[in-house]
Amino acid sequence: MTFSNLKKKYDQLQSKYGAKELDSIYYGGCDNNPDICFVFMNPTGRNIASDKNWKGRKSPWLGTKNIWKLFYQVNLLSDNTYQQIIAKKSKDWDYEFCDYVYEEVKNNKIFITNLGKCTQLDARPLPDEVLEKYLDLLLEEINIIKPKVIITFGNQVSSIILRKKIAVSENRKVCHTLEVKNKNYKVYPVYYPVGNGIFNIDKSIEDIRWIMENELSR
Repeated sequence: MTFSNLKKKYDQLQSKYGAKELDSIYYGGCDNNPDICFVFMNPTGRNIASDKNWKGRKSPWLGTKNIWKLFYQVNLLSDNTYQQIIAKKSKDWDYEFCDYVYEEVKNNKIFITNLGKCTQLDARPLPDEVLEKYLDLLLEEINIIKPKVIITFGNQVSSIILRKKIAVSENRKVCHTLEVKNKNYKVYPVYYPVGNGIFNIDKSIEDIRWIMENELSR
């Protein structure tokens, strides 16, 4: 399956499970053997690219601030780019700046995606049965990009992807194995660092730094 095929399927699922007035948000970054694939939950209307009139890239977290603090704190975003993000209002993220941010994401060899691509108007939690509709498609993404390490954010996302009950509090710095088309991938569950999980961002930063030091410096 190709990325073009995946986008068509994600758009079909958006019409079923997402807000009708918003577009799907896909992924972005290094799509050829990235060091890390970061998997979040699902996008919301806070992402400026979810607007149906938006003609630029449809990548996660465009027009937002909090998540970029995490990437900055683990040295996956330059000080210059981070300061520009902090200084900008959401409406100031134009097509050029969005591409600039994701070019840096790509150069830092990370890939950012969500398990669910069904954009919601707000951050309401999605039931497992909806996110599970996206699992096979996410596995296709993983098969295409072949990341060295996968980091899953939160109990729900980690449990669905690993197909077993995961409590991040009991799995910090614990590596799990995910088999995708006869290839094994290392998966680390990490606390969800934004929204209601913002109070756990320091733990997320600590664990990601540890994973990078222990998995990517070998």
